[in-house]
Amino acid sequence: MLELPPPSLRLRLDKTALAANWRALDAMSGAARAGAAVKADAYGIGAHKAVPVLRDAGARDFLVAHWSEALEVLRHVDPAQLSVLHGPMRAEDAAYARAAGIKPVVNSVEQARRWAEAGGGRCDLMVDTGINRLGVPLAAIGDSAIAALDVDILMSHLASADEDSALNAAQLERFRAACAAIPSRRRSLANSAGIALGPDFAFDLTRPGLSLYGGVPRGELAGTIRQVAFPQAAVIQVRDLSPGDSAGYNATFTAHAPMRAGVVSLGYADGFLRARGPGGALRHGDARLPLLGKVSMDMIVVDLTAAPEVDEGDWLDVPFDLPEVSAASGLSQYELLTTLGRRFRR
Repeated sequence: MLELPPPSLRLRLDKTALAANWRALDAMSGAARAGAAVKADAYGIGAHKAVPVLRDAGARDFLVAHWSEALEVLRHVDPAQLSVLHGPMRAEDAAYARAAGIKPVVNSVEQARRWAEAGGGRCDLMVDTGINRLGVPLAAIGDSAIAALDVDILMSHLASADEDSALNAAQLERFRAACAAIPSRRRSLANSAGIALGPDFAFDLTRPGLSLYGGVPRGELAGTIRQVAFPQAAVIQVRDLSPGDSAGYNATFTAHAPMRAGVVSLGYADGFLRARGPGGALRHGDARLPLLGKVSMDMIVVDLTAAPEVDEGDWLDVPFDLPEVSAASGLSQYELLTTLGRRFRR
């Protein structure tokens, strides 16, 4: 098989920062232990890279959303350490979980019955305390199908942990009531932002996701969480623009003086959406290279005035400090991470 040519997009993963983020979140979890949400291909940075780092740092509980995400994680951890959040939606899901030894997260009375019909066994249970997403309603937690479950982790999910909202305290009290009603080995409520709410929210297991990968959903985490992903894109052509020349779709940029411009291999499929265009820039060393015109499908154009040494084939840094880029673009930190495309060589 022929070896692929060198890429024009690459994503450097700072494994030291990733491990340090998990250890920091584990320490902030107090007596609880931090797990690791590795769904959405480890939030876009690559589960095949992230899971071994998190495992070696000390994580013992891993969570994905879809059954299709399980196989990659199982290359690195024991099946009993993996939970699938969407649960046994079909009989085939339950059969697969039992055969593979993975824990389904049961989200409804119907899923509880489906799990029992497949033969049952250890599982996790999600109860809804106010997000009205997945989870057994509190009114149904006394159902006989729920009582029959062998629950390892009893969990719920905070809706507004990134805000100082009265809903946080309300969900905490509702979850405590669920814990009193449902026997389980462990209890889990806090996500990344929930960890920053303090020890009352930690219980036995916390479930950080975003902050493992550099996201800062609350100010208490600033200065502790480190950037993990560092994207770079190559210049694939250098162009000389004359006064009056325009760049990109709809000619939204017009040169007023002679200038060098770089066409860069970066676009929508790489998570670089048009929301990042206005006022945006790439960097080459200390030089800031403003974007010219609109982001297009596979390319952007940047002003090379501040870096006259840049030529075709050179690498430019794509700013990826998540809180800063989120504030500038209006995209959430989750969106910035999870839209990183498959074209980056990781």
